[in-house]
Parts: sequence; structure tokens; C-alpha cells
Amino acid sequence: MTSEPIVAALDIGTAHTTALVAAVHGDVPRAPRLKVLGVGTTRTMGLRRGVVSDIEEATRSIRQAVEEACRVAGVQPDGLYVGIAGEHVRAMCSTGVVAISGDEITRPDVERVNEVARAMAIPQDRELLHAIPQEYRVDKADGIRDPVGMIGTRLETEMYLVTIGSSPAMNLRKAIERAGYKTRELVLEPLASALAVLTEEEKELGVVLVELGAGTTDLAIFHEGKIRHLGTIPYGGNNVTSDLVQGLGITQHDAEQLKEAYGCAYEPLIDPEQVIAMPASGSHGERHISRELMTHIIHQRMDEIFDKVVREVQQAGFKGKLNAGIVLTGGGASLEGINELAADVFGLGVRIGVPGAKLDGLVENVADPRFATVTGLALYGAHRAALGGVVSRRTSLSGGGGVDKFASRVKTWLQDFF
Repeated sequence: MTSEPIVAALDIGTAHTTALVAAVHGDVPRAPRLKVLGVGTTRTMGLRRGVVSDIEEATRSIRQAVEEACRVAGVQPDGLYVGIAGEHVRAMCSTGVVAISGDEITRPDVERVNEVARAMAIPQDRELLHAIPQEYRVDKADGIRDPVGMIGTRLETEMYLVTIGSSPAMNLRKAIERAGYKTRELVLEPLASALAVLTEEEKELGVVLVELGAGTTDLAIFHEGKIRHLGTIPYGGNNVTSDLVQGLGITQHDAEQLKEAYGCAYEPLIDPEQVIAMPASGSHGERHISRELMTHIIHQRMDEIFDKVVREVQQAGFKGKLNAGIVLTGGGASLEGINELAADVFGLGVRIGVPGAKLDGLVENVADPRFATVTGLALYGAHRAALGGVVSRRTSLSGGGGVDKFASRVKTWLQDFF
């Protein structure tokens, strides 16, 4: 039997629910890798724009996806790292200040100032999800990433606080509990995706992660190595499908099939002479339409969504600061022509974010942008494994002292890695 810790992750999207089970190996405390053991995917029921709308249906989706992943993996984890997103997510900045009495700044001093910044009053209908230090200031020197060891009398931090609606969070946990599992932690989905597909260099130079989901489009702006802005646009792949239903006079099911088989987001790529067969229905026999017409409908909606992302970036004050460009993830990032359209709209370099780094095992099962979130959630859990006692194990880790030795460093990483 292996002594490797086991982590399990769950991404409940509007269209699909995906579970991933993986073993943590490599240099666990400092640079863990994931060995993907099993992946399970099912169509989501009972969720609307990232929020549970029917607990019983959501429970069934969760149970089916997790059971499939566990069956393939041959492991039964007792807890899940779960993604959460939606229009109920809010972010704000908070500052904390403490006096330094010793000769130099110590790790406890940093923890004290972080606690002060985290102590901002949160409304009763919300809960704190993440508290992410942005930078520190020692006396009059700012832009400091790690002040430990520096000399000063006053330490200040700027903290990025991410909050979520209490009701959406409670209903999500309830559905998971009814499915027979425990929620280890809730993690914001765009941040999990960033962990799976962004490089440290991209986050340093300035990058926007755009997650093209079925119900919403989520974005996260990173600059100088830190998360700087989060946003949610209430449009996604489902709106594209609805446009096809209206524009082509077909059913929702047929629109989904056509989009998957022939969908393209960029009109210049399509031959105007190309035609595709429409599914026959009770009121219509076999019909043919121009693929250019279908592409025009998709192009218009995706162009609108990207325009909204551009406005969000401008309002956040990061226009001209995104030297690493745009990274697209989510199911919509697999659409033909999406790269070309995004490059046109943003005027920046664009790439598709596909998980792969830090992964072994069934890597081909997650080599798709729609698996970015669930892979990032598992990577988050892998780093949590370094703290001990937060993941399933087949047997105990040998050399537990090594975990203790690095616990402080990893705890700091967990505060800073977003």
C-alpha cells in the first residue's frame, strides 16, 4: 500500500459536475505533485449561475460524479475541496497596522498584522472565504512581499478579502453532506483555476484569467504576483445556446449538439459556402443551414461577453498593465475560434489554459480547459496535505517530522499563493 496522501476535489458547474481523486507525491511540503487516480463527470442538475436551486437534484449530481471518480481511483476519500463561484462573490481590501517592539520583524509579527486586517466586520448574511495578503509596508517602505527579518517600528499590510453569500455556501455544503461527503474547504473557482493553469511569470507580468462557464463568465486579474481583482459576468455558454435556439428555431437539445459539433466563435474562419444538416423534428424535415449563420450568432454573443470583460478590466484600473495577456479556461474555451476572437477584442496575446503542470497519472483525462477548476482544487488540497491531518491517507506518512518542519512555510504559502 502506498503512503501517499489522497485528495479529492469537486467542481459543480452549471453544466457539468466533475470530481477528481488524486494521490499527492513528490516533495510534498514544498513542491507537491498530483497523481490523478480517477475523474468522474456528470451533467449538473439543480444549479443556476453557480448557486444551488434544487438541493435534491444537486445532491444526485454530486453523488454520481464523486462515486464515478472513486470507483476508477479505488479510493474512498472522506472529504472534498469544493469550488464555489457566482454573482454572490464579493471582494474588498482591508488594512492592518501593528507596532514592532523587538529588534526585527518576526513571523508572529506578520501573523498579528494579518489578523488585524482580517478582523474587518463581515455582514451577517456573508462569510469570509479567503484573506490574501497583497503587500506589506515597513515604516515608509512599501511594496514588501515578506517583511520577516527587516528592521522597523511599524508594520502594515493590505489584505484582499473575498466573501461569499452565507445562504449559497450553506446550501452547497448541505447538498454535499446529503451526498454522503464532508466539505474540507470551499475555494473560489477562478483562484483554483489560476493555480492549475497560470505561471508565476504571468501573474507577475499581469494577466487576466477568463473562465468561460455555462452560466457565468468569471475573471481574475493578477498583477505583480498577486490577485488584484475578481469579477463575474452573468452570461455564459447557456446564453449562446439560447441564441441558437431563437436564431435557428431549434430545440435546446439540438442547439447544444450543433454547438458542440460545429460551433465556432470567429466568423472569418468559416467558409461561407459550408452548410450543415439540421436535426429533423416533428414539424420540420431535414434542413440545411449555412455554418456561417450559426457562427455569426455565436460570434455576436461571445463578442459581447468579451466586451464586458474589457470594461471590467478598465474599471478595475488595469488597462495597459496586462503584459502576459489573457488566459481562457472553462468549457467555453474549447470552442473553435475562441482564441482568435479574444485576441481581436482584447488586442493582447491569448492562450488556452489547460491543466498539465505538476500532474502525473491519468493526465489525459484532465487535459482540457474545462478541468482547470477541479485540477486547481486538487492542487490546493495537495498543498494542504503538507500541513498534515487534512487529507485521506491509505497509511500514515513516514517522516512526519519533515511535515512539521515545513508547516510554517506552507501556511505562509497558503496565505500568499493566490
